[in-house]
Amino acid sequence: MIDIAGNIKNLKSRLPTSVKLVAVSKTKPVSDIMEAYNAGQRTFGENRVPELLNKKDLLPKDIEWHFIGHLQSNKVKSLVPFVHMIQSADSFKLLQFINSEALKAGKVVDCLLQIHISTEDTKFGFSMPELNEGFKTDTLNLLNVRICGVMGMATFTTDVEKIKTEFKYLHDYFHSLKEKYFRSDVNFKEISMGMSGDYNLAVSEGSTMVRIGSLIFGERFPI
Repeated sequence: MIDIAGNIKNLKSRLPTSVKLVAVSKTKPVSDIMEAYNAGQRTFGENRVPELLNKKDLLPKDIEWHFIGHLQSNKVKSLVPFVHMIQSADSFKLLQFINSEALKAGKVVDCLLQIHISTEDTKFGFSMPELNEGFKTDTLNLLNVRICGVMGMATFTTDVEKIKTEFKYLHDYFHSLKEKYFRSDVNFKEISMGMSGDYNLAVSEGSTMVRIGSLIFGERFPI
């Protein structure tokens, strides 16, 4: 029997108060999410739009849903009306889709720029040249998108130094973006990095938000 409430309490006792815990609930049933909710957790992360749509109406309305998976443009419309943050904005085309649907919904959507920091081609994200080129255009005039920071996923490896290097890269690139494009923007403040296996390293390298699933809910199984 997994002690979800105990796991959340233990994690929060280890995390600095400045670091937000996103409980990654993908593939987990509503009953598990409610157990975490009753333990005081309010921020949850999902990576599949259909699964999130199936869950959200069965759960309390004050949950902050973070979308953390690769997002296809044809799924944006259904996500925008209720999502608290899209952490995986990985192209300017996607940001434009989000902005368009947010405008129709009469809201502003918080987004993180997903940066490709790992050596794995299967992971998504902007490269530095892509971002620098994009920010030379009028992209920052997307009035219904609020860019709040960056997100990245380290390489899946046991090489601790490699993971630390990738997290440091994301931290340094956040500050580079802040200096170049967001100097006066108080909303640009988040660095989302770190998961169950490497969150301590991420926090030590400046993470403000960790995405943790198995340490809360136990191992994940495919659905």
